[in-house]
Amino acid sequence: MINCTRPALLALSLALATGSAAAVDFTGWTEQRFSLFSSNDYRQAGDRLGVQSDGSVSLLWTRLPEAQWGAQSASWRWSVENSVPPTALERKGGDDRNLSLYFVFLPRAVAERYRDSNIRALLEAEEARVLMYVWGGTAARGTILPSPYLGARGKTVVLRGAGTGAHAEQVDLQADLARAFGAGTEGMLVGLAVSADSDDTDSRISAGIAGLSLD
Repeated sequence: MINCTRPALLALSLALATGSAAAVDFTGWTEQRFSLFSSNDYRQAGDRLGVQSDGSVSLLWTRLPEAQWGAQSASWRWSVENSVPPTALERKGGDDRNLSLYFVFLPRAVAERYRDSNIRALLEAEEARVLMYVWGGTAARGTILPSPYLGARGKTVVLRGAGTGAHAEQVDLQADLARAFGAGTEGMLVGLAVSADSDDTDSRISAGIAGLSLD
């Protein structure tokens, strides 16, 4: 469930500049459950998001305003205090990971039609292309894996293997779109989502993201 008042197990004590005009605000993002009885605990506080997952999985998401549809790159910091064990990220039903940051793209004409759609509709759109930057698994940094759930619409980009720590990331969204889906792939960045997944290994995650910005 979404919890804006209860402290997360992980204190987001990352040293960040918080005044960037490009910063993404996590306040007001919506939780999408995949099961009635499975929910993560999110602490939304401006440009910081704390996440706790205890044998559970869910996703927190938002649509982006049209002014940000043309984003070319993204940067953020994330940290993990308690980690899931290493898993096979391409295996459905065994792909637990500490954090996934989703970037959802649609062609402009299609984006207009999905302007008011929820995350399920965005992810299921035939024309959607989804990059999922992941902290988890065993693959080397930069490895692109097929999504066990999204088929041809989604690709996993591994940034960190399972484990704890704190890191800063910067990604070239358009270059990764081409690398994952082929040269010439185009799309407007219409949505963002964060998930934590610990249900298959019945483990526990305490993590956070901060300073997410789009350029």
